[in-house]
Amino acid sequence: MNRTPFILGFVLLIGLMVIRILDPYPVKAGRDFYFDSLQQIKPRAYQDVGVRIVDIDEASLRELGQWPWPRDMLADLVTQLQSYGAAVVVFDVLFVEKDRYSPSNLLERNAFSGLTLPDGARENLLQIDFDAVFAETFAHIPVVLGTAQTPETGKPTETAVAEVIEFGENLIDVLPRMGASTSIIPVLKDAAAGIGSVSVEGYGQTSVIRTVPLIWNGSQGPMPSLALEALRVALGETSYILWGTEGTLGSVSAVGVGEIDIPTLFDGQIWVKFRPYQPDLYVSAHQVLDETYDPALAEKLQNTIVFVGSSAAGLLDIRATALRQSVPGVSIHAQIVEQILLGTYLKRTDWIQGVEILTLILLGLIVLYRMTLSGPIWSFVTGFFSAFIVVIASWVAYATQGILFDATFPLVGGFLAFATVAGYQFVITDYDKRQIRLSFSKYVAPTVLEQIEKSRYQLELGGITKPVTVMFCDIRDFTTLSETVEASDLVALLNGLFDKLSFEILDQEGTIDKFIGDSVMAFWNAPIETPDHAARACRAAIQMRTAIKDFNQSKPGSPIRIAIGINSGNACVGNIGSRKRFDYSVIGDTVNVASRVETTCRHVGFDIVATARTVQMAPDIACLYSGIVDLKGKTDLTRIFIILGDSTFAQSDHFKKLKTDHDLLVKAISSGLDQATIADRLDICMSHARNAGVDLVEFYQKIPGRYDDFRAIEQVEPLQERA
Repeated sequence: MNRTPFILGFVLLIGLMVIRILDPYPVKAGRDFYFDSLQQIKPRAYQDVGVRIVDIDEASLRELGQWPWPRDMLADLVTQLQSYGAAVVVFDVLFVEKDRYSPSNLLERNAFSGLTLPDGARENLLQIDFDAVFAETFAHIPVVLGTAQTPETGKPTETAVAEVIEFGENLIDVLPRMGASTSIIPVLKDAAAGIGSVSVEGYGQTSVIRTVPLIWNGSQGPMPSLALEALRVALGETSYILWGTEGTLGSVSAVGVGEIDIPTLFDGQIWVKFRPYQPDLYVSAHQVLDETYDPALAEKLQNTIVFVGSSAAGLLDIRATALRQSVPGVSIHAQIVEQILLGTYLKRTDWIQGVEILTLILLGLIVLYRMTLSGPIWSFVTGFFSAFIVVIASWVAYATQGILFDATFPLVGGFLAFATVAGYQFVITDYDKRQIRLSFSKYVAPTVLEQIEKSRYQLELGGITKPVTVMFCDIRDFTTLSETVEASDLVALLNGLFDKLSFEILDQEGTIDKFIGDSVMAFWNAPIETPDHAARACRAAIQMRTAIKDFNQSKPGSPIRIAIGINSGNACVGNIGSRKRFDYSVIGDTVNVASRVETTCRHVGFDIVATARTVQMAPDIACLYSGIVDLKGKTDLTRIFIILGDSTFAQSDHFKKLKTDHDLLVKAISSGLDQATIADRLDICMSHARNAGVDLVEFYQKIPGRYDDFRAIEQVEPLQERA
């Protein structure tokens, strides 16, 4: 057995175990997604345990007016709920300020200071306080009010009604911290049967709600959650019990209220096991406030814990749950009470997490051992069945016992162990093949690479001389462009542009040699023979012209213009460089000429220019003779042509007439006819240019300054001109 891959895999498993213990965000996110998926597959089934929600919904706001409502209306709501037989009323609403609608408050405003009232009326109105009216209803039915976390500093939290008894050490210290909370106006606070926190997560957090603190650690002492306080008041209890984990300092195992012990995480939070939306639990607030007594409503609300909250979007109390549903915050409080009354809990203790780490190590070792003995196929089969068992065990534990066992990390660990060993063996056994494939996959089309693989990589590595067609493509006025665009934006622009251009080159089975700043170099007929390499290069250039038009339409700002030069001839092709670093490239005079031809695009006034050698080898391409130019570094002059379109374009009547008139213009210039004749023929060609389908206007506008290019006859490279 080769021990090296096994050791590598084992080291990886140790590293994964450390990562799992540190528990970074990606690990948590994967685990949360898996646990959410379990709940989505099998959510808690609804059972009626006497919890209802009076919803301040959109219909109620339309019927009764915008929120907040006057407190005398809320007093009527409590009175109506009492008449319908509700046991406890719980407000998921904050009462931080005095009721602005109370006559006692309205008369104190400047706008009412000059109001004339009958004798004694002002004094009587000043005695009317809607907050006091609201508080008086609390004497007839237990009412629980809410407080919420606030980012304010130096502000104390509200004081809870019930006390908390600890059975353990430092239990309150590990509870989620509530630095400050909203206050409740004294007249309501003093009358309330209970006070609880409406917050279901830390301040500023907007993530999916999965766990909720049952008790917070406030600056004025422990503060129960709204759900827990509602349950306490309904049971008639006066205190809570924090149960510590035996043998562990500062770890909560459960929260007790009456005879109910609620299992929690170490910090007193509870995993919420959500159920799907249940419309039967909701009663619209305006229905409760209707003066007509409704027997069906009485039957629905009799002996229930009634939460009052809002599902109206404008009141901004909508939360995302593990079921990937958006629900009102009041629904979460109600579901927690339901869950506690049903005794349905999700469990995730330290020993469960320990088993997860052991499963990670065990699964990884099984895969490693099998891999080193039998290779990847049997190790994959073994790993697959092991992973299947882990997933099934995780599901059974959740479905039957409510245990949250994270199967994702053991599966990831086993897979990574398999991938590590498989990768090591692949590197060792197939290094040369991977190197060649890696080199060519970035430069040639998939069809070319497929042919290389079929030939089992029988390539000449070192360089051979053969006919090729070379293309250079450059962005015109790139310096000006770079001065007006931020560097990061410029890089993004070039990447997007090169992606478009490269696609067209590879589509014509070209090989991308390199990207040089704002330029692209490509060649054809290597490494795979393509007899029509010149025509393919020309077609690629034509497609690149179309691609750049589409690219310009998809971006703001000035359009990008490119210049393309193409030349064909013999060149040396192969792996060129040092022994440790080489590139598959092409060198020779053919390459130099292609580069120089690209620079003539500006001189000619057209975007695609090719040499006579190229157009002779691509007889079906639509092109026009563009004179004889003196390329830098070349002794002989070079005939050049501009490329207009493909074979379909070449067969069009419009192009045939354009070519006929263009040849007459060239003949007039080269023969030295009078200026009037040349001007007439140039005007005819210019009229064709405006309807040619490609931009020929600049090309013909530059011809009067290029007469010498069409008259040069000496020192021309010895090559027959294309008819």
